[in-house]
Amino acid sequence: MHRFHDMPFGAQIVDDGVRFTLWAPTAGRVELMLDGTPHPMEDAGEGWRRLVVPGARAGARYGFRIDGGLVVPDPASRFQPDDVHKPSVVVDPHGFDWTDDGWTGRPWEEAVLYELHVGTATPEGTYAGLMNKLEALRDLGVTGIELLPLADFPGRRGWGYDGVLPYAPDAAYGSPDNLKRLVDRAHALGLMVFIDVVYNHFGPAGNYLHAYAKSFFTERHQTPWGAGINFDGQTSRPVRDFFVHNALYWLEEYHVDGLRFDAVHAILDDSTPHIIQEIAERARASLPGREVHLVLENGANEARWLPRDDAQRPRLHTAQWNDDIHHCWHVVVTGESDGYYEDYADRGLDLLGRCLTEGFAYQGEMSGHEGKPRGEPSAHLPPSAFVAFLQNHDQIGNRAFGERIGALADESRLGIARAGLLLTPQIPMLYMGEEWSASTPFLYFVDFSDDPDLAKAVRDGRRREFANFKSFAEQHGERQIPDPTLEETFRLSVLDWAEAARAPHAEVLADTRRLLALRQAEIVPLTKTRFVEASRALPGPGQLACTWHYEGGTLRFLMNVGEAEAVLEAPGRTVWASAGVRQEGARHHLPIWSAAIVKE
Repeated sequence: MHRFHDMPFGAQIVDDGVRFTLWAPTAGRVELMLDGTPHPMEDAGEGWRRLVVPGARAGARYGFRIDGGLVVPDPASRFQPDDVHKPSVVVDPHGFDWTDDGWTGRPWEEAVLYELHVGTATPEGTYAGLMNKLEALRDLGVTGIELLPLADFPGRRGWGYDGVLPYAPDAAYGSPDNLKRLVDRAHALGLMVFIDVVYNHFGPAGNYLHAYAKSFFTERHQTPWGAGINFDGQTSRPVRDFFVHNALYWLEEYHVDGLRFDAVHAILDDSTPHIIQEIAERARASLPGREVHLVLENGANEARWLPRDDAQRPRLHTAQWNDDIHHCWHVVVTGESDGYYEDYADRGLDLLGRCLTEGFAYQGEMSGHEGKPRGEPSAHLPPSAFVAFLQNHDQIGNRAFGERIGALADESRLGIARAGLLLTPQIPMLYMGEEWSASTPFLYFVDFSDDPDLAKAVRDGRRREFANFKSFAEQHGERQIPDPTLEETFRLSVLDWAEAARAPHAEVLADTRRLLALRQAEIVPLTKTRFVEASRALPGPGQLACTWHYEGGTLRFLMNVGEAEAVLEAPGRTVWASAGVRQEGARHHLPIWSAAIVKE
């Protein structure tokens, strides 16, 4: 079986050769440079340039020469074997034979996500290397892998959020066919595949759009990265189509099961519909027979993007990463209160209960850290509208030394949080290596070796970022922050899978496996029924009781992090309990730092 996404730009193989299309509204003259030979491109009106070259075929190298000078890669390039500044390559999507014809995805309620960075998830740092780990993840109880952004970025290493060619999976990890083999193999094992996409900005190096399509950006909107992308101006239709088609491209041509949209609060669009709504509507209309899951990261906590129909199925986006729940768990188990954690420090347990039962901790209340109201009411949404996690690439990598939560909190406390993550109704997500409490950090790293000035600016900026943190100075003294531009920093972040077989990591791995088996046996069948309502209570100091009612039954989470034993009422059967918990009828005796999951 072959898969292909038809789009109005880029290089597309046609019956009589290859059709090349570029939107270059602010260029005077555009020539196609095909294997080094110039071909004048026809002006098709409204900024479009097109040319069909008979005899051209897959594997040809090409670029576009702008006004007789600069030669740029195709912004819709399907592959850049020599990085972002060099020619693009014509790719024939029909050249890959898929074997997953019957795969239509998995229901969202079955999702257990595993976020990973392809370059550091395995020693090989490739799609092929990752394929060798898929069976282990399946056997662990993971049902979906979520890949950090793949869009081609400068250099050989990076997180992926500096991508500049959104259609070209970065060559550092392998070829487009290698990525397709990964997806095909994942589906054969019953695993979903998600890709993180960045539609709020382009990276600082390798973006040539300003040279021929200045109207791709607008000064009317300012973002942390400069002028905003022009989603709502008079000439915005080609810009919007560029991103709409990118989403469809990953879903159709690469047959992935879902997308995670990075920082949509930074996508500035005053038009109707908003671009993220249009993408969701187009995706759902284009793929009606598939389980397609669209997940947002949205610091503004806007519940408006998560509406459900009468059957509680998502109309637009499937779910949102719930940063609030991470912040609450982090405060509860580590006691940290710096930065954005200050908003959760005084009411960590209460806000944790609100997150678990209502979604967002902040639903329009004033954020002291941000100095303004944050969020929208979310209690009307089912728990499956939220992705919960104890850590992710940001929460680890944005720390100066990339410490995982296992280095910051005692395992006895983390074990409770782990159960609270994996045995409650929100969709859980693990970060690579979390299943065994990996000791390797995940540091911030880039490769701007072609631009020493930019590399220096990133290095100096990273050090300035932490220089003013009092707690950082108190904790680390004169310890030097790892240089993000060095390959050594990247190497330190590569997972050591061998340690999973050694104590104490083996014990954590076994616990994670047990919890995920319980989730599939006890939690998923319940969450597949209709959600009715949820509530929380704080029965005493350091005590939390959360309740979720579904048509299929009731689930309760009891936790005691206080300074004395707690006795909490909860009718039903204990599905899981930490050490020392005793049940006498409906009464549960919880020692200090303990928890239980009860199902009725």
